[in-house]
Amino acid sequence: MKNYTLCVLVLLMLATTPILSQEDIQLTSKDSIVQSSWVLGLGLNIVDDTATPFGETFLDIKDTWNAVPYPSRISIGRFFKNGLGIEAIGTYNKYKVGKIIDGAINTAPRDYFAIDGKISYDLNKLIGETNWFDPYLHVGAGYSSIGNVGRSTANAGFGFNTWFSDRWGANFNTMGKWGIKEGTTKQLQHSAGVVYRFDVEKGLSKKGEEKLALITAMENDKQRVADSLSAVQRAKDEAAMAERLAQEKEKARLTALEKEKLDAEKQRRQQLEDAINALGHVYFDFDSSYLNKPYKGLLDRLALILQENPSVTLKIGSHTDSRGPEKYNMWLSEKRMQHTKAYLVEQKGIDGARLVGEAFGETELINECKDHIRCSEEKHRQNRRSAFKVISY
Repeated sequence: MKNYTLCVLVLLMLATTPILSQEDIQLTSKDSIVQSSWVLGLGLNIVDDTATPFGETFLDIKDTWNAVPYPSRISIGRFFKNGLGIEAIGTYNKYKVGKIIDGAINTAPRDYFAIDGKISYDLNKLIGETNWFDPYLHVGAGYSSIGNVGRSTANAGFGFNTWFSDRWGANFNTMGKWGIKEGTTKQLQHSAGVVYRFDVEKGLSKKGEEKLALITAMENDKQRVADSLSAVQRAKDEAAMAERLAQEKEKARLTALEKEKLDAEKQRRQQLEDAINALGHVYFDFDSSYLNKPYKGLLDRLALILQENPSVTLKIGSHTDSRGPEKYNMWLSEKRMQHTKAYLVEQKGIDGARLVGEAFGETELINECKDHIRCSEEKHRQNRRSAFKVISY
């Protein structure tokens, strides 16, 4: 009746679990974004130094914009997960004769050099992640040399990156530059160029995190259902094993009546040792001391044997393969022994005084796989074990 009720509960869980398509729950490359990276840029810069670049001459390209026909801007920056970025920029330009410079017609060519540093903030942190469109605001300071006359500037502006891949993109930027010294003019500096990202660190977007949470929840639901089904089967197996053990115990009792007491005790001990040996060993993954699910089942069956034989004292001997330092392997085998013993005591209620543990490290290999001997993974696995031996009855 108990098993029937559990089966009904499992079927109800399956019936009420929402059905989602594989496409709905599958993480794709669209669910990941670049969270931090270095960015190297190369492009063209344009300078508007009309003295009033924010006025009516803002788009007077012919008379106010100065540019050279080759790459004139280089930048290097580091951008972080929190949306902040720092960047260093070097630019070159040339003021041509006839352009409006500082409110007057320029009468002689002048070279323009500038070094600027800026701190930026990614607006995607406010408006939502787009993966390919990357707008930002920035502030900073710099130094400009125009015709060998230097000026320090305070800078502010905006721009955006358009990413074609995780590595390559285009950058467009406008920066206002105000002379810090009284009497110096302000200017606009526009730029466009190619940017390359390296030392890229990627992570899930908000949508990806939501999808991962959904996948995790679904997997947990599936695991709960699987655990429930396993519990039903385990209950059946334990009942069958208990019945078999009861039958064997009765048979041993009847046999003991027909023999001398000493022979009967020897036979019962041999039967117990055979049953424990038939269970086999608990095997561990490489460099791990944790119990896998199949071997928890093995320990469950061992616990039944110990419960049926309360006078038995058992030795647990744990081992490693030969890979790794000897001192580390001795420590690892100690952990394996402790986890094996703890499961029997804490999960199955076996008295710890009935269990004697010993760690052997790599000192008792069961095959030829010693140090510097090339062996298959299966042969190494044979050495990563916890074995059991009856030491008193």
